[in-house]
Amino acid sequence: MSFLFKGGRFLNPRLDTLQDGIEILVEGGKIREVSDHPIKSSSAQVIDLGGKVIMPGLIDCHIHVFLTEVNFAYLEDVPLTMLTAQAGMLMRNMLMRGYTTVRDTGGADAGIRDAVAHGLMLGPRLFVAGAPVSQTGGHGDFRKRTQSRFECKCCSALAFNARVADGVSDVIKAVRDELRKGADHIKIMCSGGVASQSDPLESVQYRLDEIEAACEEADRWGKYVSAHAYSAEAVRRAVSCGVRTIEHGNLMDEDTAALMAEKGAFLVPTLVAYDSMKRRGKDFGMTEYSLRKNKTVIEGGLRSLEMCRKAGVEIGFGTDLLGQLQNDQSREFLIRSEVLSPAEVIRSATITNARIVRQEGLLGELVPDAYADLIVVEGNPLQDLNLFQDEGAHIPFIMKEGVPVKNTL
Repeated sequence: MSFLFKGGRFLNPRLDTLQDGIEILVEGGKIREVSDHPIKSSSAQVIDLGGKVIMPGLIDCHIHVFLTEVNFAYLEDVPLTMLTAQAGMLMRNMLMRGYTTVRDTGGADAGIRDAVAHGLMLGPRLFVAGAPVSQTGGHGDFRKRTQSRFECKCCSALAFNARVADGVSDVIKAVRDELRKGADHIKIMCSGGVASQSDPLESVQYRLDEIEAACEEADRWGKYVSAHAYSAEAVRRAVSCGVRTIEHGNLMDEDTAALMAEKGAFLVPTLVAYDSMKRRGKDFGMTEYSLRKNKTVIEGGLRSLEMCRKAGVEIGFGTDLLGQLQNDQSREFLIRSEVLSPAEVIRSATITNARIVRQEGLLGELVPDAYADLIVVEGNPLQDLNLFQDEGAHIPFIMKEGVPVKNTL
């Protein structure tokens, strides 16, 4: 089916102002034509936007559809069938907020990615890391201190969300295995984290040769490595060894930001995660240990964002919200607006994130031959980022790959 959009205002994320008089023709799931002159089509369904803003669908480059609980311990007794059902609900809600593409940075596998792609589940287009790879005692080692063995995946949903590998040969095997199973990129843990219960936040994880091994294996498959890292030292070690995207990076320093820019590494901050955990984490079982660590990272988030912006680091858009907190997803726009312009924030959630998932020209902008992933907004987001709030209430139309998934125009 084909669609012709007219009568709206066009938001091109490469520009800082809206364009009027632009018409867009969608055919076969892709953008066929974008013109400032009337487009003729005998078969297209005409959609008159009535002055509303049409723009690319949003991209979130750090989510976890299988981390359906704020307190990871609650996942130990969740069957995988229930986990998949919960993930389906979370993905549908993301799509209804205007996120037509997301990158899952640990947990989601090729199965759920392909289920969405084949129309068996309603959700954003998925790019997946499979199980993130952690050292023993690292951010992805979810065992209690009294446990020595890991639960199998059929017995614990938590076991689906990470795997442990130690030493170069074991890391190589783990990376190759995740690639074999269809991962779009590899996620490794290079520092302590907030939600994990066994590792100090400031801990530096994986040896240099282990990080290098992961990056080399991913690169040989034409893939890349993303790394969970908070401290300047953890970020520096990861980027020096070939990691392409740094997730979080809250405790960055200026020298490390400069190194990231030199190496062409992306930063994917997830500021809303800490804001949300501070406000609501305790209500959903977050431990006092995690809340104390959260207090440390929340104080450095905006500062690191400013450092990287000044250094010329490309900054993507991510949220990293757990389970019940995921309805805060679009608050990330408001938090970033304290140091970035609305145009810069929107750019991070569109064309920059398209570069991160290596889909330049296909996602993140409405140009000929791109996927027809688009949203219509009641107002000008370049002036008011609140239009992305309220669970998509100000987004009356959402299209993913040429198929309308929401239409209240």
